[in-house]
Amino acid sequence: MKEFTEEYLDNIRAIIAAREDDAAHRELADLHPADIAELYKDLDLEEAEYLYQLLDDDTAADVLMELDEDDRRKLLHDMPAEKIAKQFIDHLETDDAVDIIQELDEEDRDKILSHIDDVEQAGDIIDLLKYDEDTAGGLMGTEMIVVNENWSMPECIKQMRMQAEDMDEIYYVYVVDNDYRLRGVLPLKELITHPSVSKIKHVMEADPVSVKAETPIDDVALDFEKYDLVAMPVVDSIGRLLGRITVDDVMDQVRESTERDYQLASGLSSDVESDDTLFTQTKARLPWLLIGMVGGICNSVILGNFESGFTADPTLALFIPLIGGTGGNVGTQSSAIVVQGLANGSMDIRNSFTQLMKELGVGLINGAIISLLVFVYNYFKLGGAQVTTVSVSLSLLAVVLFASVFGTFVPLTLERLKIDPALATGPFISITNDIIGMVIYMSISTMLLTSLA
Repeated sequence: MKEFTEEYLDNIRAIIAAREDDAAHRELADLHPADIAELYKDLDLEEAEYLYQLLDDDTAADVLMELDEDDRRKLLHDMPAEKIAKQFIDHLETDDAVDIIQELDEEDRDKILSHIDDVEQAGDIIDLLKYDEDTAGGLMGTEMIVVNENWSMPECIKQMRMQAEDMDEIYYVYVVDNDYRLRGVLPLKELITHPSVSKIKHVMEADPVSVKAETPIDDVALDFEKYDLVAMPVVDSIGRLLGRITVDDVMDQVRESTERDYQLASGLSSDVESDDTLFTQTKARLPWLLIGMVGGICNSVILGNFESGFTADPTLALFIPLIGGTGGNVGTQSSAIVVQGLANGSMDIRNSFTQLMKELGVGLINGAIISLLVFVYNYFKLGGAQVTTVSVSLSLLAVVLFASVFGTFVPLTLERLKIDPALATGPFISITNDIIGMVIYMSISTMLLTSLA
């Protein structure tokens, strides 16, 4: 990514202010579309629009795809539907065109589609808009090289040349039968080593890895990683070839999904960016802060009900942060392991009981070690086997066991309910473990104080 100095930006702004088209062309000529998109972030909307109208259509379309969604929406907001169709949609692959159109209002979508000259392209876009954007169908494009298994090699090469004229990149050559069902993949090596083969089906690689159109994006990403693919064909329920997904599309989705999960785990209720408005960021942060406030009030109520315990042994209050913090940390660790396992496919939801037992064992070992260390510290610090010494150690063991099981159980349950399990790695786990930890701690302390009394 190119670094833009203040001196460079000042020069660009001066060129824009003077409307020096030739100078602006020279500045943009050597920039990658991603760098131009990055440059636009440092300019106001009017300046960006001026530079944009100087780009050729292919570059303008590429830059548009590199822009953030909010910047893209601002740029297209006042642009005529016909210009959007001619300057952008006509020069984008179908999957990218669908991404752009999905961000617009339904009325604007219809206007843009009506101005697309290529009827076949418009039809492909309309078909792709029917799929959920979080499925393979919503991510696929229709630009690909397709040959029939019954073609000879010379005929195959002729057809490939014709199809390749309108394509920027070729990943695989897909082989179909007369009913357009996917049969195999033709390696480019075979075009060289078998130039006169009678039929393609004799040299193709049969039964390629494919994915159904309704498959969730997360599962698609796992297949890409598992089989080391750069593109994957998408088929319907009876195996007919619909389109293809490329690895760059998958990586974009994985990045967005990771950002969503990270923000969810951090206590943000929706996707936000650093340059979002004050209201947008407040709206995203406030819900979990309010829930945390309620959790804090619940803790204060719990501690208030055990006021007599603090009166009998004031040192109990010193270890409240230790109990709450340990429970929250253990719960977050357990849930993070489960969420990671569910995300990368290394954990099967059907083995929930096994995972719970494993976490219980880990919790027992960790809890015993922590409790023993705290017991030794308190024994010498407080002197002898006081109530605090015993209750803190017993409470830590109980809290660690509960947090381990709870941190494992919650994401597994959310996964079964089709709710993003990343929710379990955030404030929900910490707040719940904090409250339950206080109940356990004060209950054990009260029982010990009562028995001694």
